[in-house]
Amino acid sequence: MIKNWQSHQEYILFLHETKIHLDSSQRTRLTGEFAAAREKLRLLNLDPVMELLEPYYSPFGRPALNQTQILRSLILMLHQGFTGITAWVEKLNSDSLLALFIGCTPHSLPPLGSYYDFIDRLWLQDKQFQKSAGKDLFPADKNRKPANKLGKGKKLPNRHPDITKIMAQEALSRDEFPFYYEKLLQQVFCASAVTPSMQRGLIHKDGITLSGDGTCVHTHASPYGHKVCGCPDHGQARCNCPRHYSDPDAHWGWDSDLGTYYFGYTLYMLSYHDGQLGIDLPLHIRILDTRRHDSVSGIVALKEFRDLNPDIPIQNLCFDSANDNYHTYHLCKTWGIRPFIDLNTNRGMPKSIPDGIIIDKDGTPICQAGYRMVYWGYCSGRSRCKWRCPLACHKVDDCPCRDKCSKSPYGRCVYTKPEWDVRLYPPVARGTREYKKIYKNRTSCERVNNRILNDYHLHAMGIHRRKRYTFFAVIAGINIHADAWMKKQSKGYADETASIQFN
Repeated sequence: MIKNWQSHQEYILFLHETKIHLDSSQRTRLTGEFAAAREKLRLLNLDPVMELLEPYYSPFGRPALNQTQILRSLILMLHQGFTGITAWVEKLNSDSLLALFIGCTPHSLPPLGSYYDFIDRLWLQDKQFQKSAGKDLFPADKNRKPANKLGKGKKLPNRHPDITKIMAQEALSRDEFPFYYEKLLQQVFCASAVTPSMQRGLIHKDGITLSGDGTCVHTHASPYGHKVCGCPDHGQARCNCPRHYSDPDAHWGWDSDLGTYYFGYTLYMLSYHDGQLGIDLPLHIRILDTRRHDSVSGIVALKEFRDLNPDIPIQNLCFDSANDNYHTYHLCKTWGIRPFIDLNTNRGMPKSIPDGIIIDKDGTPICQAGYRMVYWGYCSGRSRCKWRCPLACHKVDDCPCRDKCSKSPYGRCVYTKPEWDVRLYPPVARGTREYKKIYKNRTSCERVNNRILNDYHLHAMGIHRRKRYTFFAVIAGINIHADAWMKKQSKGYADETASIQFN
């Protein structure tokens, strides 16, 4: 059971009462180096997390203490730039002011083991497998590095050609995907960060533009494992005996930006950009196997986000060319989402286009003179897109076919129908001003990924296992949301959710 969960109101009162007993040097630090940390924790209401965690604690036995303080402590840990729990706990024991920030007196701080127990409890894998996984031995060639290289800017192909079709069908028919160990963590993230951001007006309730992308997470563990046999003692330097791997969840993946293989994970992100305030928010965070293709990750993340946040309608979805497949388009159409997906030039031209129409690689009709025609809007009555002559629209100065193409000053028109090909003819035509404006939101994923990996030091943390990486990526996401709340306040917007001020 959870005993004495410290409510947000109790936490604010605790801060106010303990401030009276601070000396002058502590008060100076309070308004100086710790001003941002104090304001962030004051805005962070963890009361909704209590309802989520309580079913996962036994009603019998020794009660769990300081659970909200532990969560608040880990959030403060990343804010302060610490990359290890052990060093952070030592810092709390040596700095009474930091101890007060997490809601504890210096004599009631949670021990180091309670932090790891808290992290393990939020991971929904069977506890027996969690405890035994670190002791298992694996073959020596478990993490054999691939030999083939693709070159810089190239991405590994999907290992299973029909996997996107299968995943799209499963997304429509299943309640949730199997092995969803991070579900509770994502629920905590939604309750403590995403929902409050929506309540503060940072996430619009009338339809959002969601962007998705993955990035590389390099682990510090050795991909070759550690020998536990006695072969080296007998002069045998090389052997195929089973080895111990400190991070058995990690695998080799391809980094298309660097043009090389790396050992670790993939951080897949669904993010949102607020143009008015200039902020980028993570809305769904996943740490995945490096061998999983982004086309699969996009479908899984989209379904999970919709299930976790039914009150956030998705109007637009921005993906890169890795998600350029028909099954993702059809899935968006079924869910009423407008897709904005960069075209993969290796897909080729569809056979459903009528023979009398010549199109460019992005579906734009080509006129008799070889010019790209001008998009002129969507005809809702006939469910088709209109394209006009580039000469009549003053996009070109002269045309060799002006006399034989059309005598009308309006110019020749060509119509395309979305049902010809959902990939080439999405609801918002490619190349238009509206398409380009909305698709610019996709870069928010890159900025959020950079903040998690570098600003909140996920890349520098010496942690192992997908469980740990997922947990601290979520903690970094909570910090990013709290940073956005503080930024909104700094621009003169009132904080309507804070009931008690800590002055």
